[in-house]
Amino acid sequence: MTRLAVTEKIIETKVRKQIQWKDVAAALGLSKEWVTAGCLGQMAFSLEEAQKIGAIFDLDDMDIKWLQEVPYKGSLPESVPTDPLIYRWYELVNVYGTTIKALIHEEFGDGIMSAIDFSMKLEREPDPKGDRVSVILSGKFLPYKRY
Repeated sequence: MTRLAVTEKIIETKVRKQIQWKDVAAALGLSKEWVTAGCLGQMAFSLEEAQKIGAIFDLDDMDIKWLQEVPYKGSLPESVPTDPLIYRWYELVNVYGTTIKALIHEEFGDGIMSAIDFSMKLEREPDPKGDRVSVILSGKFLPYKRY
């Protein structure tokens, strides 16, 4: 058994039972974005959270233990993603990455936006020309230390 096998079991059960991520998140009292990342193998759950996930997705005790392990984060199967939706994010960073970097440095100084002290919100934005995807990324600014 591996963490990847648990992720695959979660996805299979989600499809079979027609579970929605927002409902899983509500059961845990956490954001749908963070819970989804955890269920897809990118976050570690507490024992209590893992047990709730286990009940929702019919996981056994070993699966629940795997959910509590710190995962290898950012593990896409290839360096340049081929999935069209994920590739668009890759493209977005390639096109706008230097702009985002320049504007963050201009506004905050030399440093980074944390992906640890971080939150994300994804919502549907109705539009007469076709609904839009609204994504808000919020990360703590961490300045580089001078020494």
